[in-house]
This record gives sequence, C-alpha cells and structure tokens, in this order.
Amino acid sequence: MKRYFPFFLVVGILILTFIFPSVEFKNTGNTHFNTGDIAWMLMSTALVLIMTPGLAFFYGGMVNKKNVISTMLQSVICMVIITVMWGIFGFSLAFGDSFHGIIGNPATYFMMKGMLGNTTWKSAPTIPLLLFAMYQLKFAIITPALITGAFAERIRFNSYIIFLILFSIFIFSPLAHATWHPDGLLAKLGVLDFAGGTVVHMSAGWAALASALYLKKRNEVSHSPARITYVLIGTGLLWFGWFGFNAGSAFGANHLAVIALATSTTASAAAGLTWIFFDMLKGRKPSAMGTCIGAVVGLVAITPAAGYVSIPHSLAIGIISAVISNLVVEWRTGTSIDDTLDVFPCHGVGGMVGMLLTGVFANQNVNHSNTTGNGLFFGESHLFLIQVLALILVSIFAFFGSLLLLKITDMISPLRVSAEDEVIGLDISQHGEKL
Repeated sequence: MKRYFPFFLVVGILILTFIFPSVEFKNTGNTHFNTGDIAWMLMSTALVLIMTPGLAFFYGGMVNKKNVISTMLQSVICMVIITVMWGIFGFSLAFGDSFHGIIGNPATYFMMKGMLGNTTWKSAPTIPLLLFAMYQLKFAIITPALITGAFAERIRFNSYIIFLILFSIFIFSPLAHATWHPDGLLAKLGVLDFAGGTVVHMSAGWAALASALYLKKRNEVSHSPARITYVLIGTGLLWFGWFGFNAGSAFGANHLAVIALATSTTASAAAGLTWIFFDMLKGRKPSAMGTCIGAVVGLVAITPAAGYVSIPHSLAIGIISAVISNLVVEWRTGTSIDDTLDVFPCHGVGGMVGMLLTGVFANQNVNHSNTTGNGLFFGESHLFLIQVLALILVSIFAFFGSLLLLKITDMISPLRVSAEDEVIGLDISQHGEKL
C-alpha cells in the first residue's frame, strides 16, 4: 500500500484539476499595473528560484562524497513538492483570508482561483496577484531546504518528504501569514521582517536544531568535504539569487529595491571578510569554506533589515553577525549536537542577530513605510522591544513545533536510515546512484 499511495495522491491532484479549473476572471476596475515593476518581479522570482539549486551545491560540497547526490536532491525535491502544494492550497494558507492573524483560509485561493484578471496584493499593487504568489512560492521552497543541512547523511528520503510537507503546512505557512499578511499577528504588532529573517531563516534554523537533537549523532561524525568547488559555486548562486530575495521584496523597480540590493551585497561582503579575519585571529588559515560561510551568514543577517537600514549599518550587521555565528559554530563543535552543516549557528543565529539588529539600526528615513519607529541606535526602544518579543515567540513556536512534527513523522515512517545504510552512504542506499 505504501508503494501505491504516492501515485494515488498524484491521481487525486489530477482529478482536482478537472473539478476546479480556476478560470474565473476578476476585474477590479482601479488597478494600474507597472510594466517595469512586473519585469523586475519576474526577474526576482527567477533569481530566488536559483537559490535552491545554489543551496544544493553549497550543502552538497560540504558532505562526504557518498552523500552528495542525496544531500543535493533534498534541496531540489522541495522545488517539486512545495510548488504543487502551493498551487493547490499553500498560497491560501500563507496569504488567504486571515483566521485570527495566525493562518490563512485554505479556500481563499484554492487551486489558484481568482488569479485571472487584474487582482493585486495590498503591499504589491502594481503587479498581478499571480506574480506575487509565484514570487512568494520561492520562499516557501527554500525554507525547508535550508533545514536539510542539519540532518544530512542520516535521514531516510521518504521520511524527509513527509516532514517537509508537514513543516511547510504547520510552521512556514503560519509564520508567513503572521508576519507578511496585513492582518497577521506579528504584522499588527509592528514587527519588521523585510524579506524573511523570521519566516525563513529563524524557522529553518530552529527546525534544524530540533532535527539535530531528535536524530542524534551520525555514526561517522568526522568527514572531509567532497567538493569545496561546489561550495564556491553554491555561494555564487546564493549571493546572485539573494538580490531577488531581498531587493525583490520591495515589490517593484524602485528606490527601496536599490537600497535592499546595496545593503545585501555590502553586508555579505563584510561578513565574508570578517569570518576569515576572525579565523586568522584564532590562528587558522583563511579558507574558501570560511569565506563562503561568512558571506552567506551576512546575507542571512541582512535579510530582515535589508529595506530598513543604511549602508554603514549593513556593514555593521555583516561584521557583528559573522563574529557571533563563528563563535556559535565553535561552541557547537564542542557539544554533542550533530548539526551536520551548522544550519542553526549560521541560519538560525544569523537570522536572530539580523532581527535584533533591525531593531537597533532601522531608520524611518530609509523606508517611510516603517511606522513602528526608529531603532535603538537612534534613541528609541519600542521597535527593539517588538523585535525581541517576536524573536522569543517565533523561536518557541518553530523549535517545539518542529520537534512535534519530527515525532509525528517518525511514527509514520522512521526518520533515520539504518547503520548499514549510513555506512554505505545515502546516495546508494536511498537513490541507487553515486558520483
């Protein structure tokens, strides 16, 4: 029966396409599309999508050679599964009519109904609603993919699929709704998260820590990266795609997009430089891996702040986040926590540092839509306290929620591969393929 169920599920989706063709045309009468904004958001959507293959290279190059294909596939499969879910009900869960600011009504845009015509999203009034939906889909894709670095080299592929579906429904969607929906709980509190520090990086980081604790240590903890050149390629693709991730979150070809692009690249550069200089301070050689990890940490940390802070403060965010994540990586290696590729120290901690520093450096002159206030650096404390509150609430929800989902998944299908399969490698044992 287990062998037949996945295909029966696909057949069920096929039947839904006949029942719900979603050909209704809506004309609101007062919409003014901007072709420049549409062109930029089409490009941004493609840029964010390329981040997931970039992440596959980034993670794939770090693991043992016998696990490269499985690790890369764990990212790429998200592009397949989450896209199908998003088109059926995922977009509705994140951006449908609000249920107490926690989750969207799955029926609002079920099977992408209401996407024809000139309907728009409130915060993106110059682009079609369908383009907004496709752009947000790319965030939903990469978030569960980020988690995979924590349990690399020891998770069963079939069980992972179950977990990523549950995570997308019960962790990502509520956080996206609460943060980015106008009626969302965190949005109404005034929380600032420009492009996903909370929704993407903190949720993935805390889920990664929960996964590392739940699945426990690998049988072979020490290993050599299979392809550092893959890591370099992955970093380039991630940095390139991140311009769509952050600058695209301005939802138009405008001044705010320019600011987000500039703060993103400067924070990344500052973090990459700081990481290797900090390693040298500790007596280590400047490495390609260190440069790449530092650059990505800077991109993670600037994500919530990209459209709210100035260039000098983006440099500060990059420097501070690199030092803190570097120290947390060093602390983690001295514990029994086997977060294979340090997802929590880099994405989780990087996201949290970025959230807090948004509350320190945000200034309303950078982004006039920021109605919560200026940051702590400018003598105001309200925004900073709101960011702290959001950090606490999201951390509790993402960590304990992920632990619960891991337990449920394990009850449905065992999460860990056998000791024998782990020794053979996941490429052969899970996929029958090898480099």
